[in-house]
Amino acid sequence: MATGLVFDDRYLQHNTNPFRLPSGKPLPFVEPVDHPSNPRLVERTKKLLDYTGLTRELTRIEGYAATPEDLAPFHPPSYVEMVRSISEAGGGDAGYGAPVGADSYDIALLAAGGVMAAVDAVMEGRVDNCFALVRPPGHHAEPSKGRGFCIFGNVAIAAHHARRRHGIERVMIVDWDVHHGNGTQAAFYDDPNVLFVSLQQDRLFPVESGIPDETGTGAGAGFTANIALPAGSGGAAYKSAFQRIIEPLAAQFKPELVFVSAGQDASASDPLGRMILATDHYRELTAIMQGIAARTAGGRLVLAQEGGYSETYAPYCTLAIFEQLTGTRTGIEEPVDPNRYNVWPASLDVSADQEAAINRTIDAMRPYWTL
Repeated sequence: MATGLVFDDRYLQHNTNPFRLPSGKPLPFVEPVDHPSNPRLVERTKKLLDYTGLTRELTRIEGYAATPEDLAPFHPPSYVEMVRSISEAGGGDAGYGAPVGADSYDIALLAAGGVMAAVDAVMEGRVDNCFALVRPPGHHAEPSKGRGFCIFGNVAIAAHHARRRHGIERVMIVDWDVHHGNGTQAAFYDDPNVLFVSLQQDRLFPVESGIPDETGTGAGAGFTANIALPAGSGGAAYKSAFQRIIEPLAAQFKPELVFVSAGQDASASDPLGRMILATDHYRELTAIMQGIAARTAGGRLVLAQEGGYSETYAPYCTLAIFEQLTGTRTGIEEPVDPNRYNVWPASLDVSADQEAAINRTIDAMRPYWTL
């Protein structure tokens, strides 16, 4: 299977620094504190791909900038213009915790276009699957407000692009970022042609969204699934959620194109989450998504980088995804012994509270699907 990579050095120019207080002031320390969503996650992931030689096994897909017209199915022109104005003025915030720098407008368009380019490559048969290693991320961006480090809804925009340009009717989006994909949910909450599944730490961010009872509205009722796992969930709970909810939903929905909002911040080392996934778990989840795509979508799978804030471990988790996509094990030494995670109870067994959380989602979705 051919795996594509979308990457551009310009993504690293999106300037989120320094980390600021809600008032906009920097923290009161002599030395500035870096913003959690800084360029190093993406930069270090790309360096690992190069260092291990895995880049040579990938098909380089040239990205391009999305246009305001490409954004229009999700973001109104007034919001897009606001982001442009903030960027041209030298920087600010596009909403709530969505920093914009002097070049961020153009780079955010390039990030959205990068995921669109990944869709083009997969739909045109140039690759079987494609990973868009982009920044800024997108799954928290709401129609008229940036949020949670996100400016434009990259995956939502790319899903609209797939339907408009390539004639795709049924799209499945699985968001395994540790935070709820509220923006992507908002994009398709009343749409029966997009099945959106978000798997997140319960009430982490945004606190007010992502509960199992949020299942869609109108014609889209039943086409949104939220799996809100308790803090401390590990590989066993994630695998159970995929097997008991995500795979059965996919089998009945029969997507023609599959997306993953790939935020590796559910890792055991992440400072912004409290889950304990390891690299092997990301390989397992990726394998499941490959299987879903193979069964009804001709293998067409697009992954887009979202969060992940452990500068030492998140890049290795993303590398593990690439290893699974390409069928290659690089053998690179990891910063944490993988055996450490393989003996933790949360990696081996589903606890009672995790089981209850999975059952809450099943109960919410049963009026619409056989689970």
